[in-house]
Amino acid sequence: MSLTIEEAIEWVHSRLPFGSRPGLDRVEALLTRVGNPEEKVPTIHIAGTNGKGSTVTYLRCMLEELGLKVGTFTSPYIEHFNERIAINGQGIPDHQIIHYVEKYQPLIKEMDQDTSVSGITEFETLTVMALDYFLDKQVDIAVVEVGLGGLLDSTNIVKPILTAITTIGKDHTEILGDTLEKIAFQKAGIIKENIPVVTGNIEESALAVIETEAHKKHSRIYRYNQDYKTDYLHPDKNWGETFHFYGDAGKLPNIKIPLLGRHQIENAAVAIELFYLYCQLYQINFRDRDVYNGLAKAQWPARMEKISDEPLIILDGAHNDHAIRRLADNLKKEFSGREIHILFSALSTKNVDQMVSILKKVPNVHLYLTTFDYPKAIDLTKMEHLEDTKTEIVSLWQFGLGEILEKMSSDDVMLVTGSLYFVSQVRELLLNL
Repeated sequence: MSLTIEEAIEWVHSRLPFGSRPGLDRVEALLTRVGNPEEKVPTIHIAGTNGKGSTVTYLRCMLEELGLKVGTFTSPYIEHFNERIAINGQGIPDHQIIHYVEKYQPLIKEMDQDTSVSGITEFETLTVMALDYFLDKQVDIAVVEVGLGGLLDSTNIVKPILTAITTIGKDHTEILGDTLEKIAFQKAGIIKENIPVVTGNIEESALAVIETEAHKKHSRIYRYNQDYKTDYLHPDKNWGETFHFYGDAGKLPNIKIPLLGRHQIENAAVAIELFYLYCQLYQINFRDRDVYNGLAKAQWPARMEKISDEPLIILDGAHNDHAIRRLADNLKKEFSGREIHILFSALSTKNVDQMVSILKKVPNVHLYLTTFDYPKAIDLTKMEHLEDTKTEIVSLWQFGLGEILEKMSSDDVMLVTGSLYFVSQVRELLLNL
């Protein structure tokens, strides 16, 4: 008797307790058992501390303008489990998930008897499922987002035609290292022999590590603000951001993207450069409007996502120090002079004190610190030292949300930020109000 979709997803989640165990032995063992789809699916591989998901979306939308069938593998999901594995923005259907789970269950049961490859994780299983699905559906190109790091991430079994590293910041330091250079080395692990790599806005010390690895691998490197550039113009009140792009193909003026924040321009620029390189590799004569139209269609939930104009409510899953700094900069530039109410929560594994400290420095800010229903969510009893005139602790985020909405005047801004798991829960409620 066939599994239900709930049973299939529950089984995938059941692999989660094995935790994050860097290394490729388990994923390689399962890939071998299903016929090595990673050898047959052309792939663009994208790493980075932040900006990966947005970059994947921008690139997918431009590639779709060429009439291509584009697979994407991203994490975490915001609305539906199925969206992590998608083709042209459509999540994998329930019946396909059931098919792959039923296919993998006996294979993984067999692997669990072998200590060298036992305990394959949820993410590793999904990596294989994505590649299996993309091969079965004969995608033209798969755009794959790294889960954690790069070098030892399960996605590093792909055979990419292009790679990219969007940003380097301090996150997952217990696994990737406690300096930008160590983290950059892990991210640079996705660089392959003679395969071009595009880098985003990365600090010099970290970029130097990536350049060294690219040189060792004889990989041409395309650097932001050196090999391709942007000029920031202005935010568009009814749209997002506007900028010029400069690259080998010349100037693309007045590009508009629907996502807010200057960092989104950098993410879009990485995607444009990857798009150009893809077209060069396959000798595709693209039109400028493929770039303009593709970027205009890009939607990426919970990344500076405006979900209401009156009152103005923005969602952003800034879940580490690096992302929170960029978010704070955006708030200062985009909403200068306005009262900003922030509902924030995070995972206990993050540097919450540091993130709260950065948010408190935003002018006219009112911060509401809360928790949410998730195993690793912060314990508010350990956050009392953060409470002050600017920061209020709220035991239930639903009450915090209601309190902010009651207080807001017509010119105020509400921002929901922190863990993507938290933001997705708030998003679901707000969209159903």
